Amino acid sequence: MGHLAEKRPAPATYADLEAVPPHLVAEIVDGVLHTLPRPAPAHAHASSELVFELSGPFGHGRGGPGGWRILMEPELHLGADVLVPDLAGWRLDRMPRLPRAAHFTQPPDWICEVLSPSTSAYDRAEKLPAYAAAGVSWAWLLDPLLHSLEVFHIGPRERWVLEHVFRGEAAVHAAPFDAIALDLAALWPDLEDDDTNP
Repeated sequence: MGHLAEKRPAPATYADLEAVPPHLVAEIVDGVLHTLPRPAPAHAHASSELVFELSGPFGHGRGGPGGWRILMEPELHLGADVLVPDLAGWRLDRMPRLPRAAHFTQPPDWICEVLSPSTSAYDRAEKLPAYAAAGVSWAWLLDPLLHSLEVFHIGPRERWVLEHVFRGEAAVHAAPFDAIALDLAALWPDLEDDDTNP
């Protein structure tokens, strides 16, 4: 007697994504709908500070080479996947103008995911492979609680190669933005003690 084939659920659609409550971030990776909480304060601080550090020299050419468009939480439509990286950057020669649509179909040249305990495994196991398959060249994983920055570059067969791990509060040269010294200390949040009483 033959085995009955398991029925796989239908792939998630954009309508499924739109039905997610606005207090959650929704993405579709490999046909599966993922919902995530909005960023915690440490995460939001690191994202905001990183945009500040990179936008002047790379977005506007102030104190750096310019030539980039750096955006917070763009909605990327990469094939069937819908992803929302914390930050993404496109070289201006690849995307001289913004699209009129509310999303981007052109893969960015660089993405940054700010890790949190609830999203770290998902960012690594689900999103990084999707970015690689879409042709993203550089990926940063920034952990504001562990004070670390991991820099990946795409290698052979669409696999990420870990180029550097930076820790602590140094000023570092992290590709593809290695034309400036990035002040890691500015990215790390000053958090309240865990034992504070309400």
